[in-house]
Amino acid sequence: QVQLMESGGGLVQPGGSLRLSCAASGFTLDYYAIAWFRQTPGKEREGVSCINNNNGQTFYSESVTGRVTISRDKAKNTVYLQMNSLKPKDTGVYYCGVVHDAKSMQAMCVGLRNGDTINWGKGPPVPVSS
Repeated sequence: QVQLMESGGGLVQPGGSLRLSCAASGFTLDYYAIAWFRQTPGKEREGVSCINNNNGQTFYSESVTGRVTISRDKAKNTVYLQMNSLKPKDTGVYYCGVVHDAKSMQAMCVGLRNGDTINWGKGPPVPVSS
C-alpha cells in the first residue's frame, strides 16, 4: 500500500526554522518525485517545492526560494523540507505528495501544480506566529 507520512509540524515564531519529514512506505522513492504543497483555509493548495529522485533535480516556488531546502535520505526512504526565516505567510497545512506517471510528475514537480493524480499524506499544520 502506497503511503506517505509527514511529521515535524508545529508552532514556530517568525524568523524561526522547522524541518518537515515525508516518509514513504509501500514503494521506493528512488524512482519518483516528491513534492511539498501547503494550504490555508479558503485557498487552493499551493506548490512549495519538489525533488525528482530520479536525477536529484529540485524545484522551488518564488515565495520560498532562498529560505527552503528540499532533500532526500535514500536509506530512510524519506524526503525533508528544511524551512528557515519563516514568515507568517508561510502558515498552512503542509502536504507531501507523489505521482506515479511521467506526465503528472512534470506538472507536479516542474510546474508545482496541484492535480487529481497526486497521492497525498495527511499534512501537519505549521502555524507561524508570535
